[in-house]
Amino acid sequence: MIEFNKKSNTLEQTQYRYSLQDVSEPNLYREIYSYDEIPKTAFNHRRVPMHPADEIWITDTTFRDGQQSRAPYTVEQILHLFDLIHKLGGPNGKIRQCEFFLYSERDKQAVYKCMERGYKYPEVTSWIRATKKDFQLAKDMGVKESGILVSCSDYHIFKKLKMTRKQALDHYLGIIKSAIDVGIKPRCHFEDITRADFYGFVIPFALELRKLSDESGVPIKIRACDTLGYGVPYPGVALPRSVPGIIYGLRHYAGFPSELIEWHGHNDFYKAVVNSATAWLYGASSVNCSLLGIGERTGNTPLEAMVIEYAQLRGTTDGMDTTVITEIAEYYEKELGYEIPARTPFVGKDFNVTQAGIHADGILKDEEIYNIFNTEKLLNRPVGVAINQTSGLAGLAHWINNYLKLTGDKRLDKRDERLVKLKEWVDEQYGNGRVTCISDKELEDAIKRIVPELLTLASTL
Repeated sequence: MIEFNKKSNTLEQTQYRYSLQDVSEPNLYREIYSYDEIPKTAFNHRRVPMHPADEIWITDTTFRDGQQSRAPYTVEQILHLFDLIHKLGGPNGKIRQCEFFLYSERDKQAVYKCMERGYKYPEVTSWIRATKKDFQLAKDMGVKESGILVSCSDYHIFKKLKMTRKQALDHYLGIIKSAIDVGIKPRCHFEDITRADFYGFVIPFALELRKLSDESGVPIKIRACDTLGYGVPYPGVALPRSVPGIIYGLRHYAGFPSELIEWHGHNDFYKAVVNSATAWLYGASSVNCSLLGIGERTGNTPLEAMVIEYAQLRGTTDGMDTTVITEIAEYYEKELGYEIPARTPFVGKDFNVTQAGIHADGILKDEEIYNIFNTEKLLNRPVGVAINQTSGLAGLAHWINNYLKLTGDKRLDKRDERLVKLKEWVDEQYGNGRVTCISDKELEDAIKRIVPELLTLASTL
C-alpha cells in the first residue's frame, strides 16, 4: 500500500508483512555475541530518519528496577522520594509515571501512600507477575497500567522459557488478553530486545499486539528493554544492536505511535544516556530511568541526566524544577547513607569543583569560563574550587569568596596580600609530603589562625 506522507511530502510504502519465523534452533547472533569476546558493533550502513515525537517525557523505575540492586526503601523513604520526583517533574508531567512492585505488604503500603497524594503526575503504575491473580490485585488497588514481562530474544525464549517462538508468542498474547479482561492497560516489557531477531520475532509479535489493541480498544504500550546495555546509537549500525533501527522499526513496520513506545536502557557499556536520547530522537515518546541510575548491575539511565538532556534537546525545562536534583542527591547521601561518587555529573559533590590553579584563575575572572552552566541557579550548586598544591592564589581567593559569601567590592582578588600568608601555609602542607586536598574545615581553622582579619568581611565562620 502506498500513501502520501504529509510530513516527508513523499509517497511511502506503508504495508510491510513480517510473519513469525518459528525456527527450530535459537538465533544467538554468535558473530556479534560470542561470549568469550567483547560484543562486536556491526554496520550495514542503512540509515533511518530521525523523527522525534511531538511530545517526549520521562518515566521512573526507582521503586522497581532501582530496588533490585539495593536494600529496599522504607514506605516513608519511598513517599519522600515520590514527592521529590513530583516536584522535579513539574506541572507539565515531564516525569509522567512511577513504577512499583506489588509483591510485599511494604510495596502495597507505599503504593497506597503515594496514590493518596492525589498527584496527576507522576502516575502510579505497577510491575506484576503474569497471573490473573496479580492483575486483579493491581486492578483492586486502583492501578490502571502494569508492566508485563515478554522476553523477546532467543536467549530467553529457548534457554530460559524452554519454548519455541510460536509457543512464547501465544503464551504472551494469552497473558496480555487476561490483563485487558481484568481492566489493566498492558505495558509489554520486550526484555533483551538488543539480542532479539527483530524481523523474525519482535515485529511479528508487535503486529499481533497492535491487532489486539485495535480489537479491544485498549492502548498497549511497548517498552523496548536493552536488558544488558548492548544498544548502540550510531547511524548505520546493524540490528539487533541499533537503537535507531529498533525505534524506527516499531513505528514504521509495526505501526506503533510514539506515545506507546518507551525505551528502557542499562549502562553496561556506558551508553545508557546516549541510547535514551537516541530513542527520543528516533521516535519514542518516553524513556524509563531511575534516580541516580541505581539499578541492576551497572544501573539504569539516570533520571537526572535525562532531565538535563530534555532541556538540551527541547531548549526548555518545560516546568521542571532542576534544583530538586540537588535535594535528591542530598537525601540519598544524608538520609539513605548512599555514597555518590564525587565526580558523578550533576549530583557528585565535586562535579563542578576545579582543582587546577589555571582553571581557578579563570573562574575567579568569570566562572562561565570553566563551569558547564549556571549551576548555582539551575542546581543550587555554586561552582567550587578544591584547594591543593596547584590551586594557587586564584583558587584560595575563589574558595574564600564562596565560603564567606563575599559579594561586590568585598570579594577578594588573587593579588590580595592577605592571601599570601595563607598560600604559604598551603605550600608548607604539600612541602611536607601531603597528597590529599585540604578540607573545608582545615581551611576554616587556618584562616582563624593566620588571617583572622578576613572574618570581619563576613560572619560565615
